[in-house]
Amino acid sequence: MAKRSALKTVGAFCLCAALAPVSLPVAAVGDVLETPAMETDLAAESLLLNTAQSGDRMVAVGERGHIIYSDDFGQTWIQAEVPVRATLTGVYFPTPEKGWAVGHGGVILHSSDRGETWVKQLDGFEGQKKIIAYLEKQIEKKKAELEAAEDPDERADLRFELEDIEFTLEDAMADAEAGPWQPLMDVWFADEKRGLAVGSYGMIFLTTDGGKTWKNHMGAINNPRRFNFNAISQTADGALFLAVEAGIVHRSTDKGETWVEVQTPYDGSFFGVVGTSKPDQILAFGLRGNIYRSENLGDDWSQIDTDIDRTINSGNVGDNGDIVLVANDGAILRSTDDGKTFTTYTRPSRQSFVDVLVMEGKGLLLVGEGGAVLTDGSGRDFTP
Repeated sequence: MAKRSALKTVGAFCLCAALAPVSLPVAAVGDVLETPAMETDLAAESLLLNTAQSGDRMVAVGERGHIIYSDDFGQTWIQAEVPVRATLTGVYFPTPEKGWAVGHGGVILHSSDRGETWVKQLDGFEGQKKIIAYLEKQIEKKKAELEAAEDPDERADLRFELEDIEFTLEDAMADAEAGPWQPLMDVWFADEKRGLAVGSYGMIFLTTDGGKTWKNHMGAINNPRRFNFNAISQTADGALFLAVEAGIVHRSTDKGETWVEVQTPYDGSFFGVVGTSKPDQILAFGLRGNIYRSENLGDDWSQIDTDIDRTINSGNVGDNGDIVLVANDGAILRSTDDGKTFTTYTRPSRQSFVDVLVMEGKGLLLVGEGGAVLTDGSGRDFTP
């Protein structure tokens, strides 16, 4: 089975709309979080934002709460039963039976039947309460440290840290008044128990019981500017990576318990990190066709030349080691040398693609503006 994609976001062509701080009425957000997705024959042709494999089954998620699945490698699709109408941005199956999906309104969904039916485990209403409670506890802790500190320099540092947390709490409370408009962007599970959901403004939630309970995990990552966590991925050797804004990548080697910031030579947004078939080798990609490659898990980087200046949205690695990246305006990039070089094919439709699955011997499954599309290994049309 192909290794999972690094990116499970809405893609650059609709990223701004997804993350724009629009104050929607709480009732409007609540409606999509409480209203089941509408059944439609066009679900497989509408905007789809992420795809994953559940054994031999393919599952894709997208706008209006659409989740579809296929048991014949994408030739026909069936729409799943979904309890929300919110746009869904990420999906992940750690086992063939159990999967999780995330999306707008801070929603987290779970399926235990290979993606046929889904239940809601968390939404932004409850998620915001968890964030506020965490920040209030951090303020109490910091005040106690400040009261006990005697060194003037230490007290000055603690006052600054306290003010920063108080400012973040004010933002969180304002967000709560506006309703849970912030999207979760991506989801990853180590197994059927331990998983992480990440999203806009540094949201990150952790579960260790299969989603029965989710806790705010913001304290595990140093993210004072509340940058968006665009994607989470795992490399072949087990390391986890977060693709962030401002050229930032975070790395974890303990299943997301702790994180360190990895320095890169880039200052733009990364939309994904994907491992190659070789240990310690990773690619980070994002705006304007930028790809950076590391052979030591991000300690050193080199820029990879491409012939495009379009945003790269996602990537997937096949069992044979081939790497496929998808970008705006129909660009498909393929590497057969562990990401050292890429060849590009642009599909005539020029529709943007947001995610890709490499299906060994069966071509590619692309999802994006035009729904689900089957192509050969280079992105060209073919008949299965």
